[in-house]
Amino acid sequence: MTSRNALIYPSLLVGAVITLVPFGLGLLTSFTSARQFNTDSPLSLPKPPTLENYLGLADAGFGRAIVVTALMTAVILLGQLVFSVLAAYAFARLEFPGRDALFWVYLATLMVPATVTVVPLYLMMAEVGLRNTFWALVLPFLFGSPYAIFLLRGHFRTIPGDLVKAARLDGANTLDVITHVMVPASRSILVTLALITVVSQWNSFLWPLVITSGSRWQVLTVATAGLQSQYIAQWTLVMAATTVAIVPLLVLFIALSRNIARSIVVTGIK
Repeated sequence: MTSRNALIYPSLLVGAVITLVPFGLGLLTSFTSARQFNTDSPLSLPKPPTLENYLGLADAGFGRAIVVTALMTAVILLGQLVFSVLAAYAFARLEFPGRDALFWVYLATLMVPATVTVVPLYLMMAEVGLRNTFWALVLPFLFGSPYAIFLLRGHFRTIPGDLVKAARLDGANTLDVITHVMVPASRSILVTLALITVVSQWNSFLWPLVITSGSRWQVLTVATAGLQSQYIAQWTLVMAATTVAIVPLLVLFIALSRNIARSIVVTGIK
């Protein structure tokens, strides 16, 4: 082992421990009874492990928040992928006046903090009668994002033009080119974008908190925050809710890790 590796690997190990230990403590706490948590050290193991916190979540109607969050994330994911692919293809392959200027103006919106748009979006949704509805949750994020379009446009521009010309000679229209040439050649990039979208929307908090009220359209993050205020001393219940929110993302990341690594290789080659 070289001197450089002797410094890198211990540093990575320390960083991994600092990152993973809070998740491990949260998992252990979720299986600890409230009585033991209040009397013993927070670092002590559950004696014995219990599922009462997860049963408490079910009694509190936490399942509805999971369903609403999953449905919201699925709809936004579908819209993000479809509209981002269409917009990226237009900016990468179609010729029209002001194409590049329009793209860079749109990309510049990345510099606008999301909190700046919360009040205007709220007023728009309230004006059309969509406040505290499912569509108010999804509409602001349904039609693509600057980051996704930027990444896809860059990748589409690297796909050989001969593939597109060959498809055109076979009688393919623009939609056929997108679905049969561009999308299959961008599968790893699309999987990574899908994961980024799922994580960001699954963890979305500010907009659902502002645009919804009550429990009907409450998402996971807002429901968990409600547990913190409703059950101030019951951190075991809060940790159970946090674990429920994290596990689907962890499973999804493990399932798609190979595609993520492949997309990093693809973008690195570019």
